[in-house]
Amino acid sequence: MIDEKTLFWVNSPERYEISADKIEIYTKPHTDLWQRTYYHFRNDSAPMLMFTAEEKYFSLTVKTDFESKHRFDQCGVILYLDCDNWLKASIEYENEHIQHLGSVATNNGYSDWATTEIDAGIKSMWYRLSRREDDFKIECSEDGNTFRQMRICHMFNGGGKINIGIYACSPEDSSFRATFSHMEMGECKWLPHDGQQPDEE
Repeated sequence: MIDEKTLFWVNSPERYEISADKIEIYTKPHTDLWQRTYYHFRNDSAPMLMFTAEEKYFSLTVKTDFESKHRFDQCGVILYLDCDNWLKASIEYENEHIQHLGSVATNNGYSDWATTEIDAGIKSMWYRLSRREDDFKIECSEDGNTFRQMRICHMFNGGGKINIGIYACSPEDSSFRATFSHMEMGECKWLPHDGQQPDEE
């Protein structure tokens, strides 16, 4: 696990527990992260437990276990610069049949949401967030060994010191327990591209 002494809250939850091997967050109703696109509202209230990273190349891995049961309940991994610039990956509960496994990249105050439907019975997921300077890759895994790509994106203000970590929230009138474990920071698992060379500037 990441050293507890380096962690800090953005939007601290009313209830949480931190131990040597896991972190539990109990969500508060009407907490969310979203900026403008389509819905036109601005939400910046989700609890985020973070640490600061200056390394230009790294991978952050974490396992999530969750008891989500209401529409939009979610938890996952996050990179947060400020309310207008952040990146997250999570599973959002939809109904008793499906959930949305997806990611949101928010640049300059506008969010996008890329998802795929998965079975509602899935209650655990690993995420890996990798950085190569100001470009980022998010992957997911059901077993912690085989990771699949979810997104590659650029963060326009993500080239310097950044805050990364975990989050959990319940945008509607609900609450659930999200458990995070195996949170590790290590060498970058996102290797340099070995195909077409960059265009000359």
